[in-house]
Amino acid sequence: MGAIDYGDRVKIALMDSGIGLLAAAAAVRRLRPDADLVLSSDPDGMPWGPRTPQDLTERAVAVAEAAAAHRPDALIVACNTASVHALPALRARLEPGIPVIGTVPAIKPAAAGGGPVAIWATPATTGSPYQRALIEEFASGVAVTEVPCPGLADAVQYADEKAIDETIAAAAALTPTDVRAVVLGCTHYELVAERIRAALQQPDLPPLVFHGSAGAVAAQALRRTGTHPGADGAAVHPGLTVLLSGREEELPRAALTYAEGRMLAAVSPAL
Repeated sequence: MGAIDYGDRVKIALMDSGIGLLAAAAAVRRLRPDADLVLSSDPDGMPWGPRTPQDLTERAVAVAEAAAAHRPDALIVACNTASVHALPALRARLEPGIPVIGTVPAIKPAAAGGGPVAIWATPATTGSPYQRALIEEFASGVAVTEVPCPGLADAVQYADEKAIDETIAAAAALTPTDVRAVVLGCTHYELVAERIRAALQQPDLPPLVFHGSAGAVAAQALRRTGTHPGADGAAVHPGLTVLLSGREEELPRAALTYAEGRMLAAVSPAL
């Protein structure tokens, strides 16, 4: 494609309790290399999982409003927990001015393969009415194992290599060896997907199929803004704004330990 016109620029905001939003942000950047990004997280208040729904919603709304102040064209709620509890409040606050795209575990496409399926999620999500309803709706008749992963999101957030290895190993021990598909039901887990694969893959079985949400929500955000993938980003420099509990700062050091964070930092000057 030819050089993109500056007027066609798109700005996408993403929110999460922590750096789990990196996977979806990188997916947006791959689809639209010219896209400006606003990454709004809440290190002062994470983890969100143990909070009451009301408390979590209040914090999520604050994080979203910090992002909205930068006038994005759409907001991705790159957090399963926030999508479960706060999505109605976020949409009530921001739409129709700013489209809000939630994150749903990819149970439907995983079950379409026939199973068996494992769903790795936080303890708060595992066994929840929300997740059970998705299983009942989209995976009826498929063998599904819900696998709680206590501590994995925190380990990923702080790039604690030892804790990542230990928590992945503990969750792998709870995962049936015959699973054919794995749903990554927390956005943080997508940052260590290959490490999870290495822990689960059986040498005598076909490759496991992993289902995350980053690509789907990135594509949906672009659809909601009326823009399309594939723009030539060579003509302009995409910007990156990082908000940590409302404060404009640089990407956390832990984010740079992951390929997604390094990619964003390498091509994105501060806005």
